[in-house]
Amino acid sequence: MHSAIHLHVLGPSDLSLHPAYCDYVAQVFTQADFRRWCEWGQWSDSYRAFCLVEGGRVVANASLSRMRLWIDGKDVEGFQLGAVGCLPGYREQGLARRAMQAALAVCGRAPVLLFANPTVLDFYPRFGFAAAPQWQFESRVELRPGAEPAPALDLADPVWRAEFLRLAAVAAPSAGAFAARDYGRIATWYAANGYASPLRRLDRDTLAFAQVEDGVLTIEDVFCAAPERFDPVAAVPRLIDAPVRALRFGFGPPRGWPRAEAVAIEDDAHLFVRGLDLQALPAHRFPLLART
Repeated sequence: MHSAIHLHVLGPSDLSLHPAYCDYVAQVFTQADFRRWCEWGQWSDSYRAFCLVEGGRVVANASLSRMRLWIDGKDVEGFQLGAVGCLPGYREQGLARRAMQAALAVCGRAPVLLFANPTVLDFYPRFGFAAAPQWQFESRVELRPGAEPAPALDLADPVWRAEFLRLAAVAAPSAGAFAARDYGRIATWYAANGYASPLRRLDRDTLAFAQVEDGVLTIEDVFCAAPERFDPVAAVPRLIDAPVRALRFGFGPPRGWPRAEAVAIEDDAHLFVRGLDLQALPAHRFPLLART
C-alpha cells in the first residue's frame, strides 16, 4: 500500500481535481471520456467520485450516481456505481476495493446497481452483488414514414440541453417493471461522447433518442412528461424516412408499444444488483441511457 494515497470524495465544486479524474477515466476505460461532459456543466450534486489520490493524481476510483429507481410501479431511492477501477501500475494492492467500500458505505441499505466490464465479473459478488439478466425487446412490424418527420436536436447547444434536462426531470419512467427517473445528466454523457442516437422531438413534452440502420429502427430511450397522452403508434413513423421491418428498444417498453416482445438476453449488458430482487419481476431491461 502506498502510504501517500488518500481518499478524496470528488463533487461538482472540486474543479481543480476534475482534470485528474478525467485523466484516470481515459486511462482505465479507453472508450470513455468525461471531459466534454464536464465542459457542458453536467456534473451535479447527484454524482460523487470516491477517488484514491496520490500527488494530485487519481489512481483508483468508484463513482456513485444517486438514482430514482422505478421498481414494480414504485419509486425507490437508490444508487448506481460506475468508473470502478485502478491504474495499471497500482493494481493488486486492494485500491479498487478500498474505493468500493467507501462508496458503498454511503449507500447504506439502499439498492445499488452497476454495469460491469466483462473482465471483472467475479469482482462484484464479493460486495454482495448478484448478476441480473437484461432482455432485448423487439417488435417485427412493417412501418412507413409519417408526413411530419420529428426534428433533430443538438445537445451541444446549451439551449436544447437545458430543455432536455427540464423534460428529463419530470418524465415518467419508460418501462413498467424496472426503470429509472430523472437521469438526464447521465444521458447527456452518452451524447457528449457521441454514443447516443440522434435526439428527436416528437412534441413539446416528448423526446426520443432513435436511429435507423439496415431497416431496423432502434429507440434507445424516450423522455415523456405525459405518457397518458403519448401515442407510440402515431409517433414511430415520424422517426423514419424510409420503410423499416423491425423496431428495437433500449429499454423495457410498457404496454402500448407495437407488439414489443422479449426475444433474447443481452450478451454485453452485465448488470449487477445489490438490495434488489429482480428475479421476482417479469423480463425487463434497464434503460440504455441510464447506465454508467
